[in-house]
Amino acid sequence: MADTAKIVHPIPPLFNEASKTLILGSFPSVKSREAMFFYGHPQNRFWRLMALLFEAEVPLTVEEKTHLVLTHRLALWDTIHSCTITGSSDSSIRDVVPNDLSVILSNSRVDRVFCNGAASYKLYQKYIYPQTKLHAAQLPSTSPANAAWSMERLQKAWQIIKE
Repeated sequence: MADTAKIVHPIPPLFNEASKTLILGSFPSVKSREAMFFYGHPQNRFWRLMALLFEAEVPLTVEEKTHLVLTHRLALWDTIHSCTITGSSDSSIRDVVPNDLSVILSNSRVDRVFCNGAASYKLYQKYIYPQTKLHAAQLPSTSPANAAWSMERLQKAWQIIKE
């Protein structure tokens, strides 16, 4: 049984001044927190999906992942700054404190926001949209828990981040 704990997001946002498209998850999984980088669970399809979309090799190291994100003018972060969570379960999240996106929005060209999954989108709408007034679109989660979505379906849905 996974422990329930109040956790502060340990990973800084990934972006630079050229970033235009922000992709938000909900909160880092246990594996991501251990790796201190986004989408660290080996079964999460995020990095394989990015490689498919941008016709690149699947990045394996933090350096390769960072390069892929920044080369394509993306930014990565999560909607939650801190919360109480059991393991990596989005459905267990409570006591949410949202992330302050102003650090990204003030220091980049981000004008589009996409949420990786329903939890991220709902949290964005509740806590962050009222401050930023920047509309977000919900994309299907790349999490292994979203097994109903094949890689092919994910690729079609996520194609919008390239436009």
